[in-house]
Amino acid sequence: MQIENNNISAYILQKITAEQAFHYRIVPIEQNNEVLVLKTDNAILEKLLSELRIVLDTPVELKKCESDELQQLLTSNYRQKTSSTRGKLHYTTDFLEKILVNAKEIGSSDIHFEPYEKRCRVRYRLDGKLIEQFTIPLEEYPTIINKIKIKADLDIAEKRLPQDGRITMQSSGSEFDIRVSSLPTLHGEKLVLRILSKDATMMNLEKLGFPKRELITYREGLRKPSGIILISGPTGSGKTTTLYATLKELNTEEDNILTLEDPIEYTLDGINQVQLRENIGLDFMRTLKTFLRQDPNIIMIGEIRDVDTANIAIRAAQTGHLVLSTIHTNSAWGTISRLVDMGVPPYLIATTLNMSVAQRLVRVLCSHCKVEEKIDKTLFPENFQIPLTLNSHFTAKGCNSCHHTGYQGRKAVYEILPVDKKLTTAIKENHLTIDDYLREKGIISLSQNAAMLIQKGITSIDEAYPLLIE
Repeated sequence: MQIENNNISAYILQKITAEQAFHYRIVPIEQNNEVLVLKTDNAILEKLLSELRIVLDTPVELKKCESDELQQLLTSNYRQKTSSTRGKLHYTTDFLEKILVNAKEIGSSDIHFEPYEKRCRVRYRLDGKLIEQFTIPLEEYPTIINKIKIKADLDIAEKRLPQDGRITMQSSGSEFDIRVSSLPTLHGEKLVLRILSKDATMMNLEKLGFPKRELITYREGLRKPSGIILISGPTGSGKTTTLYATLKELNTEEDNILTLEDPIEYTLDGINQVQLRENIGLDFMRTLKTFLRQDPNIIMIGEIRDVDTANIAIRAAQTGHLVLSTIHTNSAWGTISRLVDMGVPPYLIATTLNMSVAQRLVRVLCSHCKVEEKIDKTLFPENFQIPLTLNSHFTAKGCNSCHHTGYQGRKAVYEILPVDKKLTTAIKENHLTIDDYLREKGIISLSQNAAMLIQKGITSIDEAYPLLIE
């Protein structure tokens, strides 16, 4: 049974904690004057009402509903963490700490603190989508923002300019970092907190989403002792995760691996990681020049940002080093065009680039509730060639297991372009189109790999649609 009343405001939902909601089997749906209206499937309303008035310290009204309806409301609006305890997210001295720990434990990648004229809100990014979790009273918002800025070693008196900082937190015996970015807006400072896990033990190339054939091709590129491997994609497409999984596989006692990052998102034992600090002169150019005097075998650069960084990376590749980095482009071939636009001579690209990889992230359909349907051509982009083997697809429905989103987790989609002799010639001659070459070599594009995921029932057409039109 599909319940319509799922759009409950964050202001109402935060009247009780997730622990209280699941323990008492209650969900707040509205507040009339001072009376908090709760839905429940509890049969003994009178006893529950008495206890809730004491626990919540507020007038309460209970509305009876069916168990299926309540369960959907619970799992749609509250997320339980895997550990056995959960803190209350009230406006206390530890309010901030509990928001941060809660976000980390339910798998959020970013926390947004946003001020508006009449309200302030907190949103979590879960599986790539922003979800409003809390509202903050206008009068309390500056206090919370200042507390974050103090922890991140930012200047609380400076509210007119952007600032960047870092916080280290402890949770369940593990340590994680939070990158803090402040931005002055019309109604106050907006903060975005990026949660950076230090644990890279679970990273594995085989678990990222590489098709078997592409994984073999990628690993062959890693076996070359020198050259450049570039991973491209927009912000949030998982490039850094692929880099770290690659470094973990390359990390041996025989090799000296150096990385230059901003920020260091994961720590890897046996790898020499350097945090960029431009405010004290530790910038890309200076550090990369020093790297070449540190007898490295493998160098990882967080991002190719400009022609100077690209030229240093190429110089390192020419002198016998394997260089890994990321770049912002839309496709594997687009990476080469981007380097040319930066001002890198095509002959240098041709002689140093081993492989270009493009990637994106798509949400994975929940295996418990996805529904199989017949193919409807109108669901695809107009110019997309639907594979003949694609006869059916799966759609997201939503259940208790996936918090009624229809999805659980994300998977990477890859396009891998190894640079061989024929492609080297095309790059030197600055050919802009290589469609015939790609077909001849059987290079599977992002859209083709996305179509395969649709066919296998791993993701939906809606989720993969942006890749199908590229």
